[in-house]
Amino acid sequence: MAKDLMTPLQRLTAYSQGKPIDRLPCVPIVGNTAARVIGVKVSELPNSGKLLAQAQIAAYRRFGYDIIRIFTDLYGQAEAMGSVVYYPEDETAYLAKPALDDISQIDSLKPADPYKDGHLPIHLEAMKIAVDEVGNEVAVTGALTGPFTNASFLIGAENLARLVAKNPEAVHRLCRLSLETCLNYAKAIIDIGCTPSLTDPMSSATIISPQKFKEFSFSYLQQLIDYIHARGKSVTLHICGKTAKVWEQMADAGADCISIDNAASLTEAKNKVGNRLRLMGNVKPSETMLQGTPADIRLAVLSGVREAYDNPKGYIVASGCSLPTETPFSNIDAMLDAVREIGYPITAEKLSRLEQRWSQ
Repeated sequence: MAKDLMTPLQRLTAYSQGKPIDRLPCVPIVGNTAARVIGVKVSELPNSGKLLAQAQIAAYRRFGYDIIRIFTDLYGQAEAMGSVVYYPEDETAYLAKPALDDISQIDSLKPADPYKDGHLPIHLEAMKIAVDEVGNEVAVTGALTGPFTNASFLIGAENLARLVAKNPEAVHRLCRLSLETCLNYAKAIIDIGCTPSLTDPMSSATIISPQKFKEFSFSYLQQLIDYIHARGKSVTLHICGKTAKVWEQMADAGADCISIDNAASLTEAKNKVGNRLRLMGNVKPSETMLQGTPADIRLAVLSGVREAYDNPKGYIVASGCSLPTETPFSNIDAMLDAVREIGYPITAEKLSRLEQRWSQ
């Protein structure tokens, strides 16, 4: 099996500059699977910056992928603003109670201080440890929840949906407060030496219309991205589900790379916005990465590469979203091994030969 000839930072830098590389960048989006790498329970990670860093560094070293993402769940910012998050013993956390029962309580909300509130200081500690230990060879990113999604965690998704229709100014107030927290956290992440990685699932066209995206999500994302750019960092933006109807808005907001969910088409994204930004995705996290075989993973990687390797702004092989915790290590290995065997440069003829061999 082919071996890596470059570090992740060398690879991503050369790729961005149009210089020779050994293979395409590859990011199986490892979240709480990292707990399995070091043999601890998922609930232990959010409570220890050292353990969280240890898990993500160990996962990076075990699999050899190209970006570390310090992440446990999407609720950190909302929790720091007063929402209640439940941490099961060995499963991913979930929102137990929004910060507000009713929008009339909004004056009680304040932007979070990432150095003091909730679990954010623990995540920052983990980022600092990771940067110090492996930041000279791999990019370390910190997960940052988008303003509209964070707003939904402050009031509850159903309440937010009602407010969108009946009280849009209240939604904007929630988004403005969320943006302040996002900007505070983005500053802290960048000050440590990391890059914010944006996730905004509630902005999906599966949930809100493109018109509502424009009204309630776009300007806040744009302001956040503008700040990150002003600090010299590029931005990868992930929105779950069907996003084709908002790809152009995601590009207009300033995203340098969009992470494509498996519900969307890489070919369509390439044709629509591939001349404006890099694409990343979109192997199915559950159906393929969790439940498939290594052979399934190799063919899924090949399919994505065939669709997007010639994207004008580049392509990163990745899962369509964060991997389920119990994703087999052999399947993550298969994703990286497939990318290594495909190598670079890539031709249609080479992909056809590999498909014939891998399909047998």
